[in-house]
Amino acid sequence: MMRPDAAAAGSGAMTFRIEPLDVANCGARCPHVIVADGVIETTTPRDFVDFLKSGADDRKLRRVVFFNSRGGNVVASMAFGHILRELRVAGVVGRFHGDGDAGPYVGECLSACVYAMMGAVRRVAPPGSEVALHRMSIVETEPQGWFGQRTKRSFADAPMVAVLVRYARRMGVSPALVRAAESLPPDTMHVISREEMRRWSFAVSQF
Repeated sequence: MMRPDAAAAGSGAMTFRIEPLDVANCGARCPHVIVADGVIETTTPRDFVDFLKSGADDRKLRRVVFFNSRGGNVVASMAFGHILRELRVAGVVGRFHGDGDAGPYVGECLSACVYAMMGAVRRVAPPGSEVALHRMSIVETEPQGWFGQRTKRSFADAPMVAVLVRYARRMGVSPALVRAAESLPPDTMHVISREEMRRWSFAVSQF
């Protein structure tokens, strides 16, 4: 299944907050989870570490991150993934509407978000949540003439693809996922099916 590229229509930089996870009418005993919303930027891995330090005294906080992201910087996403793995954090594709909302609801993890999610020690994509691949590219603006400018788009070269393949393998995900992403036509996204999630060892449907 393919659809037009939605990565460029993403929201602002990724933010983090803590929300109660309402399970089985737990009331005041509800565990707390981390909600990660937005685009993954170069500062996101550091922002995540700083956020964890600020909430270190929350005894209800579990090592679970709910991802709702339309992508971002691939290198930063891998760095983020390494942090998740080092801290033994689980990842779920889902979102919360706002502070105090019971949640969670279905979310999306698109493009570079997939590489951040790879680092989680357990990856869950509940039914209805969407995970999609996108070919990595960089768009640069160059001056042209006196007042004009032009944009140049470049795609990952073989060494960069090899880095992604090694990273996926290290995280227990089939390199076939990376190759599928990098073989996509430009400006398209491929929504990963449940069968592909299973075959590529990317995610399960239930925690």
